[in-house]
Amino acid sequence: MPGGRLTQQERQQIALGLADGLAYAEIARRLDRPTSTVTREVMRNGGPSSYRADLAHRATEHRAHRRRPASPRGAAAPPQPYGRDAEAVRAYEEQFTTLLMQQGLPKMMSGVLTCLFTTDSGSLTAAELVQRLQVSPASISKAITFLESQGLVRRERDDRRRERYAVDADVWYQSMVAAARANTQFAETARQGVGILGADTPAAARLESIARFMDFVGESIARAAVQAREVLSTKPEDTP
Repeated sequence: MPGGRLTQQERQQIALGLADGLAYAEIARRLDRPTSTVTREVMRNGGPSSYRADLAHRATEHRAHRRRPASPRGAAAPPQPYGRDAEAVRAYEEQFTTLLMQQGLPKMMSGVLTCLFTTDSGSLTAAELVQRLQVSPASISKAITFLESQGLVRRERDDRRRERYAVDADVWYQSMVAAARANTQFAETARQGVGILGADTPAAARLESIARFMDFVGESIARAAVQAREVLSTKPEDTP
């Protein structure tokens, strides 16, 4: 019976087994592992309905990294201000990146956004992001283009005319407004199909239902974003 940690391939087999509705015992039998190993693995990483092999493997590596002594990763970790523990900061950044990936962001975009969130200035140059993430400039450029399209980052110039990428305090407001616009566009496109397919047809009825749903969701998101922004930007002394 094999021992040691589960491999990434074994985690993929676990995910496939869960998708097929197999019991933990059957998955364990196919892996030649104890049932308790599979059970702990699944429950530790989101449960049977949310288990993802790639995120589970990353989370395990993160936990192992926190337990072992710090080792250099490419360039030396930059010195931390305010007396912060550099290793604790790095571990937290990995944790936050994993969280963003669980929300649906690709790995590179998650890493860039985490760097911007956790830097005190709230902005970094492409070169600084390359150094921090140890990736190519092309990867950074692609990630920034995507994040900018989602309203999550913006471009600016510093006093040396260098382009910097920044996140604002109301970044989530901007992102939610962008999501509301996307829902509105989705509704408009769905409603176009009603006229094309014929208003009295089942397909048109389905598209109209989709359009109405997306209209409602988009309006709700936009309204909630505005309300949250107003509440959170109000100082306690301004509250009647």
